[in-house]
Amino acid sequence: MHTLDFNKIHSLDNYLKEVPFEVIRRQLYSAEELYEGFDPDDEKTVETCTDSLIYKHYLAKGKQPEDIRESLCRSIHDHDMHINLKNFFKDHDSRKCVGIMGGHANSRTDKMFREVVLLSKKLTEKGFVMLSGGGPGAMEATHLGAWMAGRRVKDVDDALKMLSSSPTFREKGWLSSAMKVKEKYPQKKYHSLAIPTWLYGHEPSTPFATHIAKFFENSIREDSILTYAFGGIVYTPGSAGTMQEIFQDAVQNHYLSYGFASPMIFMGKQFWTKQMPAYPLLEELVAKGRYKNLIMALTDSINEVVDKLTEFQQTFSK
Repeated sequence: MHTLDFNKIHSLDNYLKEVPFEVIRRQLYSAEELYEGFDPDDEKTVETCTDSLIYKHYLAKGKQPEDIRESLCRSIHDHDMHINLKNFFKDHDSRKCVGIMGGHANSRTDKMFREVVLLSKKLTEKGFVMLSGGGPGAMEATHLGAWMAGRRVKDVDDALKMLSSSPTFREKGWLSSAMKVKEKYPQKKYHSLAIPTWLYGHEPSTPFATHIAKFFENSIREDSILTYAFGGIVYTPGSAGTMQEIFQDAVQNHYLSYGFASPMIFMGKQFWTKQMPAYPLLEELVAKGRYKNLIMALTDSINEVVDKLTEFQQTFSK
C-alpha cells in the first residue's frame, strides 16, 4: 500500500532544483525553448536538447511516478499550462480557434499532408487560430500551413520539397529539415497553438507551432485540445487516436458542454465512409436521436471546409 511520505513533501524545495523542467511556468513553450541545444547540422544533438532531457527524466521517474515530489512537480507544471492557455486566449479569439486532427504517421510526401497545409494556410490568412496535438503527420502539416500563411503556394511547395527528404519523424533529418524551412521562410505575424504531451515523447513536437502547451498528463492534454477548438474541428484521415477524439468531441457537442456545439468536419469522403466509416455511423446515431446538436459535414474540398467554418463564425455575431 502506498503511504504518503511527508518528509519528501518537505524536501520539495531541493527536488525542484533537480528536475530538468521549469515547474512553475509563466508562459507557454516556444519551439526554440524546447529545442534549445539542437544543432540542425548535427542531428545527434536532438538527444541532448531540452525537450529530450525532459522526456528522458519523465521515463526514468515513471509515467505514473511513485515519488510524490515528482507527481507534485508535474501537477504544478500542468496547472500552469492551463493558466497559460487561458492567457493565450486573452490575446486570441477562442471562437476562431480551429483544430485539425489526423494521423501522426501521415507522411510529408502524402497528398493529404499538402491538403492540410493549404487548408491551414488559408484559414490562418482568414484570421483563424490553428490548433493541433503538436506532433508529426497531420499535426505538423497544420502548423506548417499556419507558418506559411501570407506566402505563395509556390513557396509552400518549395518547403514541402525541403521536407520530403525525411518523410516521417522516424527518418533522420526530420527536425533538421523543419528548422531549415523556418530559417528560409521566417515569420512573426501568424500564430498557431500546439498541445502535445510527454506521454508520446517519442514523437517530436512540431517546431512550426509558435505557441506550445506541453503537458505531462495526456488525459488533460486531450481534453484541452477538444475544449479550446471552439471554432470547430476538421478530421483528416487517422487511426485510433483520431477516432477517440471524434467521439469525445461528439459528447461535448451533444451536451453543449460549453454552451454551444462546434462544427465537426470530416475531410476525405472515401476514408470516412469506407475505410473508417465514422461519418455514416454518426449520421445514423443522430437520426436515431442518440446524438443531438452535432453540426457535421463531409467533404473533399478545402474551400468547402473554409466556407463551413466561416458560416459558423457568423452565428456568433448574430
